[in-house]
Amino acid sequence: MREPRDPSLRVTLLPRDTNKHGTIFGGIILSYIDLAGAVQARKTCGPYNFVTVAMDKVVFHKPVFVGDVVSFYAETVRVGRTSITIKLEVEATRSDGRETVKVTEAEVVFVAVDKDWKPTPMAIGNWGSGQTI
Repeated sequence: MREPRDPSLRVTLLPRDTNKHGTIFGGIILSYIDLAGAVQARKTCGPYNFVTVAMDKVVFHKPVFVGDVVSFYAETVRVGRTSITIKLEVEATRSDGRETVKVTEAEVVFVAVDKDWKPTPMAIGNWGSGQTI
């Protein structure tokens, strides 16, 4: 049995989020991945303004259905001088509560920016440039 984890974000998806097939539109999942990754970036590095610069290795494993409770789990995998890479795993607990399945995973790169929207170095204590966690 795996250890309990705290999600960065948890949502229940609604009919307005569906595509023509009646499943949740992939773009909705991507927008929540972006939000959950930003939460993790701030948790790791502090109150910087982050912008998303890349979503990599996005894999949709299974569909998400209306009424599923979707949890977004984030892990910091690399911190650079101005950027941070977050790995996200997305799980859906089916509306009947009987099954939880991994539905999506991705890596997202964020860059800290200043008031002029230019990359800015992050002062994050003992973490060095390019450190892999």
